[in-house]
Amino acid sequence: MDYEKALEWVHSLPRLAEHPGVENEKKLLEKLGNPEKSLKFVHIAGTNGKGSTTMMMSNILKCAGYRVGATISPYVLDFRERFQINGEMIGKDVLAEVLTQVRKAVEGLENEGWDSMVEFDVVTAAALVWFAKEKCDIVCMETGLGGRLDATNAVENTLVACITAIGKDHTELLGDTLEKIAREKCGIFKKGCTVVCYPEQEKEVIEVVQEQAKQYHAPIRMPEQEDFYFYRGQPFENRVNYGGYDLNIAMPGKHQAYNAGVAIEIALALCDKGFDISDDAIIEGIEETKFPARIEVFCKRPPLILDGMHNVQGAKALASVLEQEKVKHLTLVIGVLHGKGEEKMLELLAPYADRCCTVTPDSPRAIPAQELAQTAKRYYRETAFFESVPQALRHAMQFAENGLLICGSLYLAAEVRSLLEKTTNTTV
Repeated sequence: MDYEKALEWVHSLPRLAEHPGVENEKKLLEKLGNPEKSLKFVHIAGTNGKGSTTMMMSNILKCAGYRVGATISPYVLDFRERFQINGEMIGKDVLAEVLTQVRKAVEGLENEGWDSMVEFDVVTAAALVWFAKEKCDIVCMETGLGGRLDATNAVENTLVACITAIGKDHTELLGDTLEKIAREKCGIFKKGCTVVCYPEQEKEVIEVVQEQAKQYHAPIRMPEQEDFYFYRGQPFENRVNYGGYDLNIAMPGKHQAYNAGVAIEIALALCDKGFDISDDAIIEGIEETKFPARIEVFCKRPPLILDGMHNVQGAKALASVLEQEKVKHLTLVIGVLHGKGEEKMLELLAPYADRCCTVTPDSPRAIPAQELAQTAKRYYRETAFFESVPQALRHAMQFAENGLLICGSLYLAAEVRSLLEKTTNTTV
């Protein structure tokens, strides 16, 4: 298959398994010669912050001189963002070759009577095949959904298991309480690994992490919130000291400082396991980490902000940044998927925006723009809905003298970022 045909095949696969579990992935990896057995892993699960933490950790290891693979889910602009070594995406021809190999294995299993693979099974297997071929020293692997039954949980040689911020999301699949969701995420723990946990968690989440870590005889490292000292800086600047590390983090928000603290603790845990990671590598790796659509500030005065936040926890983090920066009277462009807590999200952002323009993200789970606008009317002075994202942006920019905020879904963020990248003056 060439690259286009390979992508067409991947996207033709089901998104969700009828019976979730890791057995299909384990069988597929076995058919491929078990590439995962030659690799070591930092495995990262959680509701929010997985991607940022993965990229920070990947950059720290790269700066320390290691060859490090990283998986990111979902991608924003290019499907190949899912497969990276030392921050570089896989080449199109190489990905086509790897996916051809994986497809032959999938078809062989189907001929043996195994259930059809889902898209994430195939993506995970392809990444592991590539990382093994490229002889990566270590892989920073982000889960797709949950943890216990996620395809990435087919790997065994986990040195560090990381739990990022946990909130209520995908409740129909993971459970309707924080305790149930945390238990699914902690399913990535392996005997002998070190567990690193995000500091700002609810009590029931911490209890589950501690209980599950004890079962696996896994020591826990968790940054203490009082160990973070935040400096006053320029608008949207994120300067912080944690544990003696002075950091200038490229992504705004206290939550990103906490993610950086988690990355530092992962690095120190790896040092305990024999890795050689200097303080300079830790600081350089964190400071060079930039991640698209994570409270991404295209312009500071007036602010033009793009955020892929897609649940209530993400909206709280975004609102905290807007409050800290004393941003008011924005024009909001928002599109949300069903089941993400759209009313609470709109309520949280209302103190910072006067106008709300709703759109329908490119997803079968999207809330129609007109329906979302009806909810938004309860919180915003002016509300309008639009058939297309470019139409909404053109309208919003007419009234955005105090700034523009675009958020609510990574699907929306991907479309907007692509539009912004095609222009030189952020007009669409």
